[in-house]
Amino acid sequence: MAEPKYPDVEVQLSGEDGNAFFMIGKTRRALKRHGVGDEEIEQFSTEATSGDYDNVINTIGRWVEVY
Repeated sequence: MAEPKYPDVEVQLSGEDGNAFFMIGKTRRALKRHGVGDEEIEQFSTEATSGDYDNVINTIGRWVEVY
């Protein structure tokens, strides 16, 4: 897997609620804490919600470091 767009932003998803909206929200908050702009965060959300559950997981992995 390629390095995420924001490799310095780490989001823990293992052992967490598997709800897609919870995971998107957690990722949005992490991006915000690391100073990512609102427009970029909206782009992430649009991409993450443009498909099924697998798309959510894959999109999060393309944007941030997941553990």
